Amino acid sequence: MTKKTAVAKASPLNEEKLTAKLFIERLEAMQSDVELKKIQRYFKSAEGDYGHGDQFMGVKMGDLFKLAISFAGLLVTEIEKLLDSPVHEVRAGAISIMDKESRSKKITPERLKSFFELYIRKHDRVNNWDLVDLGCLYMTGSYLFDKPRKILYKLVRSKNMWERRSAILSTCYFIRQNDLDDTYKLAEALLKDKEDLVQKAAGWMLRFAGDKDKKRLFSFLDKHAAVMPRVMLRNSIEKMSKKEKTHYMALK
Repeated sequence: MTKKTAVAKASPLNEEKLTAKLFIERLEAMQSDVELKKIQRYFKSAEGDYGHGDQFMGVKMGDLFKLAISFAGLLVTEIEKLLDSPVHEVRAGAISIMDKESRSKKITPERLKSFFELYIRKHDRVNNWDLVDLGCLYMTGSYLFDKPRKILYKLVRSKNMWERRSAILSTCYFIRQNDLDDTYKLAEALLKDKEDLVQKAAGWMLRFAGDKDKKRLFSFLDKHAAVMPRVMLRNSIEKMSKKEKTHYMALK
């Protein structure tokens, strides 16, 4: 046995070359028929079967997220292979890898840019609320924060509901930095949106923005509450007092 071969055989699993194939193999090892039934039931009933015929493997999200962390550094070309999978959890894994790594202080601007561009370019593979949330509650906004944000105003006008949800949720990072303007502009653009899960997202971001500046949220609601979708309004006022909630709901 050569020294090179001995070293290779002694190498721990976490030193294996990271590939999409290896990620899927690790994911398959976590598969559970019990979890599969839970997931299929949840996406069919609780969220109105928005998966559009997705295949599901049956993996707990907590286990998937831990696996995603261990695949930090996976080549973007390999992440794209995961996004092309028909299996929901594999695509969730792809976006989770980007999400987890985007939160690291060690990520380079080039790497973050490649994540953002991949997410936008392959948005057709992002076909459910959980995938949007994984991509947009941190990663997309952190990339756009110091850049022009025209892409969000293009997405908010899209016929694709998941692109519209991506637009408003991408402002989550901005809100964390006390930058609220785009949240209110995009929420205003969604005032007539017919999709429940887009309305919920807009209301959620309005509520979050209200945590930073309650008076500004009051001002927005004073102007728009009467015409806001009920779901958006209810989500935006969720943390308010009973008196405040009653006042704004009475405007409907």
